[in-house]
This record gives sequence, structure tokens and C-alpha cells, in this order.
Amino acid sequence: MTDFAITKTLRATYDEALNRVPAALQAEGFGVLTEIDVQHTLKQKLGVDFRRYKILGACNPPFAYEALKTELTAGLMMPCNIVIYEGDDHHATVLAIDPTTTVAATGNPKLAELAAAVKDRLVRALGRLE
Repeated sequence: MTDFAITKTLRATYDEALNRVPAALQAEGFGVLTEIDVQHTLKQKLGVDFRRYKILGACNPPFAYEALKTELTAGLMMPCNIVIYEGDDHHATVLAIDPTTTVAATGNPKLAELAAAVKDRLVRALGRLE
């Protein structure tokens, strides 16, 4: 889909995916800090209809701490965004930001190493979903 996303299209419905994603993330050391209901927000703010779409802000505290110790501005890249949306076929698609793409702009090799480890965990988390 994009060069900056880890993508998994599921056989599961949107509601099933919403229930499964937090556990898959937790199995890899992430917690969900924020949840934005894009469909609801667009309806409320603009009066428009949009597909079911949520953005989760996921954080792995040990990696976040290491990244912030390495470079204080790393907070601009946190938390890791996870998107869940309902496709036209009523199956869910889950996207995770590829942190190696956002960290690449810093040129910091230590952050690049941390981002690669975070990416591995996000790939494993999405791999747990069906």
C-alpha cells in the first residue's frame, strides 16, 4: 500500500479486529495509549459519513525510554500509529507505521537500531492477526 506502512488485510470483521489488535500488540510489549474514532470525529466535526476507521496510539515503554534517552526529539515520532479500518468487503485492514521510515530522517544510527527492533515487533504483532 505505502512505503511507510506495515499492512495486514484480515478475514476478520472490523469489530473482531478491534478486539484482537490490542492483545496482539500487548504480546509484543505494546500498550494502547490513545484511540481516535475517525468516523465519529468526521461526522461530528464535518457532518460527513466515512467508513469505520480508528487510529490507535501504541507504545512500548522500554523502547520509548531508550529512544528518548538517545534523542529527546524522538517523542515527535511517538506513539506508533496503528490504523484499523473496514474495507468495502467488510473485512478489516490493519496498518502500522514503519518506524524505520520516520527515524531515517534523523540520521541517528542508535535510533535506527531501535526503530528496526520496534518494526520487528510490530510485524510480529500484525502477524498474530487473522
